[in-house]
Amino acid sequence: GMTFAWLRRPFPRSLYGRAALILIVPIVTIQLVVSVVFIQRHFEGVTRQMTASIFLGVNYLREQVDQAETLPEAQAAIARLPSPLGLEVTLPSDAVPVDRHALFDLSGGYVIEAFRSGLPGVLGVDLSGQRSKVLLLVETRYGPMQVRIDRRRVSASNPHQLLVLMLVTSALMTLIAYGFLRNQLRPIARLADAADAFGKGRSVPYRPRGANEVRAAGGAFLDMRNRIERQIEQRTLLLSGVSHDLRTPLTRLKLALALQPETEDTALMQRDVADMQQLLDEFLAFARGDALDDAIATDPQKLLAEVIENARRAGRDASPGRISGSGQVLLRPMAVARALDNLIGNAVRYGSKAVVGMALTERALVFSVEDNGPGIPAARREEALQPFTRLDPSRNQNRGTGVGLGLSIALDIARSHGGTLRLGHSEAMGGLKAELVLAR
Repeated sequence: GMTFAWLRRPFPRSLYGRAALILIVPIVTIQLVVSVVFIQRHFEGVTRQMTASIFLGVNYLREQVDQAETLPEAQAAIARLPSPLGLEVTLPSDAVPVDRHALFDLSGGYVIEAFRSGLPGVLGVDLSGQRSKVLLLVETRYGPMQVRIDRRRVSASNPHQLLVLMLVTSALMTLIAYGFLRNQLRPIARLADAADAFGKGRSVPYRPRGANEVRAAGGAFLDMRNRIERQIEQRTLLLSGVSHDLRTPLTRLKLALALQPETEDTALMQRDVADMQQLLDEFLAFARGDALDDAIATDPQKLLAEVIENARRAGRDASPGRISGSGQVLLRPMAVARALDNLIGNAVRYGSKAVVGMALTERALVFSVEDNGPGIPAARREEALQPFTRLDPSRNQNRGTGVGLGLSIALDIARSHGGTLRLGHSEAMGGLKAELVLAR
């Protein structure tokens, strides 16, 4: 529902993106949790152990200072102490007492805490002033004493090395895993491409690969594709076979009628025979157009110009309308020309003139045919697309009857290109606007 829509929005839409997310998120989370917990425990423990030995030295120093009678004596006592303690001492010190450590200093907090809890009289522990030194300010009889200690003696060094190592390893492992995943996902992408191409009327070579489930889906797709292709083939054969076989008796009828004396009855019969002839011709052309044509890269503007030219030659009033976009489109030119021819024929049968436009976009190629006829009411547009439908036979009896296949053939051709046929109202001319939409 809508409640989780905002949750879904930032997530990637593609399978690759989602798979990468599924891979990376757990790896990074586990590593972060483990490293933070480990570092915390490790540094806490190590710091405690290491600072304990420092406390002995600092306490001994303070005792020496506090036992001295005067400040010069105290300073002399400090100077006498052997340097192996590794402590540099300033007494008295004018340093400002402050506790601080650098932002990225992971163990700094523990060091300060250890000094505060283990050494009495600590005024400040400054870890940020100088690299690799700890500046410790301790209270004595003669004012604050500053002790400089080597940082390496206080806490384990280079905690970030562990993090760097973990990050590099996880990046490497993620890359390797992503490589494997790509191999798993490629067959799914190939299957999607093959299905998409088939939807647009192209049959691309495809072999099922990858995991069992993907192979199963690929096999099912191939079976479906073969079944559909077989059905199309059978339909084409049936249509052309029936149309072809019916021509012989029709020709005989024509001859018989021609030998009869001419009466009103024979004139009507001759018109019926002519209608049947046209019907069969349309059937045959439809069946052939489906079978013979292969999809090739075509310039739709050129195709449109040819269709309009042919329509004019046949005595139809067709003219070009608004044309936008240019380029090559993969389509079956004979079939598309036939669909447009049917739409123009339809337009001039019900109106007096047809205007044919074209728009080419990233996603689709749209041809529009508009006429100045009566149009089709919105409620009956669905019905008009069915084969053999003639919405109002009386309208066009005197113009030679159509078979009622014009729109359904155009729709069929659009569908075989992964598109559709949209019927609407023509704003410019007042009649029907038929849009032949072909997917790119």
